[in-house]
Amino acid sequence: MAHSYLNSLFFVPIVVVAAPAFSADYLTIPEAQALIFDKAAVFTERPTLLSGDAKDQIKKLSGVRQRQDNQPIWKVEKDGQFLGWFFVDDVVGKHEYITYAVGVSPQGEVLGLEVLSYRETHGGEVREVSWRSQFHGKTLKDPFKLDEDVSNISGATLSCRNLLDGVKRLLVIHQLFLTQSA
Repeated sequence: MAHSYLNSLFFVPIVVVAAPAFSADYLTIPEAQALIFDKAAVFTERPTLLSGDAKDQIKKLSGVRQRQDNQPIWKVEKDGQFLGWFFVDDVVGKHEYITYAVGVSPQGEVLGLEVLSYRETHGGEVREVSWRSQFHGKTLKDPFKLDEDVSNISGATLSCRNLLDGVKRLLVIHQLFLTQSA
């Protein structure tokens, strides 16, 4: 009896449902650098290894945990003039990482934000110029509150909030570690 039951299992159709995977790379680092800063600018990578104490300071001031020990940062100059800093960072959207780049002036003002890779199935509207342009000119004096100084996108709330928090965290890194070393 048990033997015939096992044989019938071979005829049960098996349905495998996989969630749709979506991942897109939109810009390379050099492309994002050229969009935020002048194409003729010179980018010098500045390795930044953050200690546990440094990461604690960042969290205390930004309200967001610094996940990476090594934060990719480039010093930007053109014709010997210091233009600012270029950061590449990752934040989690809803489930997947969003890789983005931010340019920051020597005074700590956001010069631009570009999305390099977006891996979520929904919420890709954060790539739209109209949404990203809301970050232009932001400093740590701004509230960095969703729907207060940066609008939310329905269906992309986590991506919007986490990018907003990520930019604030990068401005804190600028304030703590880069304002003295330009």
